[in-house]
Amino acid sequence: MPTVLDPKIEQRAIAAYLGLALGDALGATVEFMTPREIQEHYGVHRALIGGGWLRLPKGRVTDDTEMSLALGHAILTHGGLDARAIAEAFSDWMRRKPVDIGHTVRRGLSLYRRTGVTAMPEHEFDAGNGACMRCLPIALYMLGATTDQLDRANQLQAHITHHNALSDRGTLTVLQLVHCGLRGGSREDLHACITALVAAEPRFAFDGRRQDNPGGYIVETLRAVFQALLSTTSFEAALIDVVNRGGDADTTGAILGMIAGAFYGLDALPMRWLKALERETAQHCQRQAVALLALGAGREQLGNIGL
Repeated sequence: MPTVLDPKIEQRAIAAYLGLALGDALGATVEFMTPREIQEHYGVHRALIGGGWLRLPKGRVTDDTEMSLALGHAILTHGGLDARAIAEAFSDWMRRKPVDIGHTVRRGLSLYRRTGVTAMPEHEFDAGNGACMRCLPIALYMLGATTDQLDRANQLQAHITHHNALSDRGTLTVLQLVHCGLRGGSREDLHACITALVAAEPRFAFDGRRQDNPGGYIVETLRAVFQALLSTTSFEAALIDVVNRGGDADTTGAILGMIAGAFYGLDALPMRWLKALERETAQHCQRQAVALLALGAGREQLGNIGL
């Protein structure tokens, strides 16, 4: 396996982080709209223009990117993975009154503030996409880890707000897809990874009816992402496909963006989108991508990263 310090991997990591932010910003405009409503208002939505129900400025991101950056900051500041450091970073983010925050996230962080508990009780109804949307820093820091190590690392951050086996399983696959992209894997490799998830958990089957208007349920989110990813052949086409399905479009856009960014690489990201993205956010994403890879390359054993 190529070293994580390989310049090609660094470029793909930057593309994954910028892809996350681009997908978030593009999808936020049409979040909670149906495909029919999107078509009536925009024809095909394909520009970073802001607006939407949050009335965002052009190029502004939402909680998907902001929580990812908070997670990355916690890893870099602590020098590894630590549940309390991550919970504190999320709590600080919530204290700054973000433009958007999910109910399950707010509930988990409120529990942490009251009790200091860094893992919500497991709950069958917490299979949302809120932990998956912010998982990219785990993928970058844990490049080269085993599947079990990657899973445990992700659960450390996920269970602060979302403690659900189905959400964990779907998010693990997203992490593996990002790793596949970072390593220069093929489309067949992506398909094999997704097929393995469906074999283990048939609810994620994506080859049936088109998943339009996906909600926050992790199954709906990933069905839409998988369909858009595997039915297109470019970063731009995949992202336009998924956000025009409506529903929780900022999160489907963010998750697809991180996978497709890693897979297609930096040159595939449309320059018109990059120019429209909020500059400070773009710079923050680029710095974190490289720093997380470098920190991950220096870890010696899991006992040194809080697992």
